[in-house]
Amino acid sequence: MRIGFFDSGIGGITVLHQALRFLPNEDYIFYADTLHVPYGEKPKEEVREYIFNAVDFMANQGIKALVIACNTATSIAVDDLRKKYDFPILGIEPAVKPAVENCEGKRKKVLVLATSLTLKEEKFHNLVKRIDRHDIVESLPLPGLVEFAENFEFKEEKVVPYLKEKLSSFDLKQFGTVVLGCTHFPYFENSIKKIFPKDVDIISGSIGTAKNLKRVLEANNQMNDGTGDIKFFKSGYEVEDKETLSAYNELLVLLDRMSSITTLV
Repeated sequence: MRIGFFDSGIGGITVLHQALRFLPNEDYIFYADTLHVPYGEKPKEEVREYIFNAVDFMANQGIKALVIACNTATSIAVDDLRKKYDFPILGIEPAVKPAVENCEGKRKKVLVLATSLTLKEEKFHNLVKRIDRHDIVESLPLPGLVEFAENFEFKEEKVVPYLKEKLSSFDLKQFGTVVLGCTHFPYFENSIKKIFPKDVDIISGSIGTAKNLKRVLEANNQMNDGTGDIKFFKSGYEVEDKETLSAYNELLVLLDRMSSITTLV
């Protein structure tokens, strides 16, 4: 049986990329709900319906585990999804805990970059309240990065001016760690690094999620001897056209070529 990965768009491929590193012999289904991307700026109940429709579809494919490779979808629906399905469901959330631990001794702040909906959710606020004892966590929604990614626009000359505008009100020297709280954002790691001082760590929850997936499969004796084969789906239909398949595989190559995001988890 395959492992399912779900996202509103292509952001979840950044998490799938990490899973392929830690679990190269598994086979995968990747489902992108491209008809409804982006989730981060839509009403919560509307997004919940999209998520449950997508997971119903994936469950009918016979998956053995599911990774909600979307911070917004995790914050909205992961608890209810776990109540409905009997296979393991892993979510992803902004890596606030390791970021705070990394900054407390440095007298630096943490900046969480995410979608508007993730930052509004009670799940995120409870996470920050539980961990941020010294009030060092700040946040900023960057919906434009989702749009850039979905349009396969990764050129720094396009992305860097957007980032400079959005970050213009922040004193970037105050920050010790930047948290990429949306799975679309690791595509822009190099552009983000150009904006912040060199000693700022940039982290994501993707690596921790991939490691956790491996632990769960091992604990459940569900490890497979596959080939790393991936079936791609877009909003209920299997992707079969060569152009789209090539574009998705090129994203995995792009992530391979990029310098690794700092691992603090």
